[in-house]
Amino acid sequence: MVSLPNVSFSVEMHNNNQQQQQDPEDSGRTERAKWLINSPEPPYLWQELVSDIRKNAFPHRGNHSLGAMSFQALFPILSWGKTYTASKLKDDFMAGLTLASLSIPQSIGYANIAKLDPQYGLYTSVVPPLIYALMGSSREIAIGPVAVVSMLLSSMVPNVVDPVVDPSGYRKIVFTLTFFAGTFQAIFGLFRLGFLVDFLSHAAIVGFMAGAAIVIGLQQLKGLFGSNHFTTKTDVVSVLGSVLKSVPHEWHPLNFSLGCLFLVFLLVARSIGRRNKKLFWLPAIAPLLSVILSTLIVYLTKADEHGVKIIKHLKGGLNSSSLHQLQLNGPHVAQAAKIGLISAVVALTEAIAVGRSFASIKGYHLDGNKEMMAMGFMNVAGSFTSCYVATGSFSRTAVNFSAGCQTAVSNIVMAITVVVALELFTKLLYYTPISILASIILSALPGLIDINEAYYIWKLDKLDFLACLVAFFGILFVSVEIGLLAAVTISFAKIFLNSIRPSVEQLGRLPRTDTFCEVNQYPMAIENETPGLLALGINSGLLCFANANCIRERIMRLVTEEGGTKETEKDTGQILILDMSNVMNIDTSGIFALEELHNNLVSLGIKLAMVNLRW
Repeated sequence: MVSLPNVSFSVEMHNNNQQQQQDPEDSGRTERAKWLINSPEPPYLWQELVSDIRKNAFPHRGNHSLGAMSFQALFPILSWGKTYTASKLKDDFMAGLTLASLSIPQSIGYANIAKLDPQYGLYTSVVPPLIYALMGSSREIAIGPVAVVSMLLSSMVPNVVDPVVDPSGYRKIVFTLTFFAGTFQAIFGLFRLGFLVDFLSHAAIVGFMAGAAIVIGLQQLKGLFGSNHFTTKTDVVSVLGSVLKSVPHEWHPLNFSLGCLFLVFLLVARSIGRRNKKLFWLPAIAPLLSVILSTLIVYLTKADEHGVKIIKHLKGGLNSSSLHQLQLNGPHVAQAAKIGLISAVVALTEAIAVGRSFASIKGYHLDGNKEMMAMGFMNVAGSFTSCYVATGSFSRTAVNFSAGCQTAVSNIVMAITVVVALELFTKLLYYTPISILASIILSALPGLIDINEAYYIWKLDKLDFLACLVAFFGILFVSVEIGLLAAVTISFAKIFLNSIRPSVEQLGRLPRTDTFCEVNQYPMAIENETPGLLALGINSGLLCFANANCIRERIMRLVTEEGGTKETEKDTGQILILDMSNVMNIDTSGIFALEELHNNLVSLGIKLAMVNLRW
């Protein structure tokens, strides 16, 4: 960061009383001048980087040893675990069981979206939640596979390896990109790079989620109709075309009727749970009840012999090691890293948004950088144990919160319950209809579409709404990555436009105070209180090559307009006070622009004084 040169300006007063100043005031000015001249030098970039890492790793430095601080920062459970009680365990146990009843069927369905075998969804609900419970700081967030990330993988990974032609190679790419996603997330947290996630703006997320929900919903038509041949593309035109081609030849009415019947049941249960908060458990256990009842119906009626598609074999047992399947030096490593980076950003954005929403309800602060590190480590560990990218799920977190969870122990209970299901009950899921998994996923999608929020964005900021629309239609009609890229591009363009065209406003003093503010926002502010003196403020955090000339020109325009209306004051001299309190960074172009501004003002007989300068 470049420091401004210290330039002193003499100011001539406009009346005889002001010319005769008292000695104490002169001495005060001299002392304040010394403060400015002797101000400390700004820290070097490497010093700021080391300081940020130290603050992130050891936020509460006390009398503890370095090792103790390291473990407490890395494993928050060591801190809150000291005050854990039997009462909290009871609440977490019940919440964990309720969470598992929703997580098991959803995980199987999300694995199907990701074009993986059902057990990989269950694996992803075991190891990542356990790691997060040790390292995460959110009390309510529920970890596991989610619809959006699953859809992201199913749309991008098949471009690298076809899951039908080479299912083993497809799984290897998924595990490899999960490793990269976790690595990127951990790096973001370690070096406090959380601002990178913020480039995916709230408006873009709203559009992305809505578009993803529609794409995921259309893909579930394959399961509802019982089609064998379906497009692998995710755009709405390809999916609808595939539906129209397959329905006349592969439509199974019994399969469709069974799926629609349980979809209605799930939506009714969801509606009842929303209206009556005491029945929060009903929409939570409805998916598991649907799986159990539909499986019994198919088994007893032998409906699988009449067109109902079923899961068939689901491998049981604990997660197998996938460490040997990681392809860190293969031909597809660059593509896996790219997909991993996109997945990391999307997963972090969803998890941090969910975590902060519920943290604000409970009244505690959620450290985004710590969450990134926890997410990173859990996904790296997941890549070693046959998991794909996991993150926080909004629907399951809402269930966890409503069930009365107290800490992240509910994730541990949920993971243990899934392990029990993997060990004992996978054979019972042989006759589970695929249409039921499709209906479970469809019932969860309305929560991803927020029309009210989109309307609010439209009223608030039209450019943000454009980013929302671009993300929405980009995902619907082109692809996930194109939709995201276009939305991020618009967000960058908005930042760029705001930075290159900042406003310069005249300042005035509020009556009976020493506070100065913009006269266009506060009409009661007193402007031009002192004849020949003009106070201006720069509304930009940067004074750089992109906006320096624009700011200089706007200042000169205001100065000349003010001077043109006060020709009589040119003989006595004029003063421009430039408030730099909003300016956080000035580069060399900014320095040259200030020097040129000073020279222009001197040629007009105007003296310049800058206040509230920063490094």
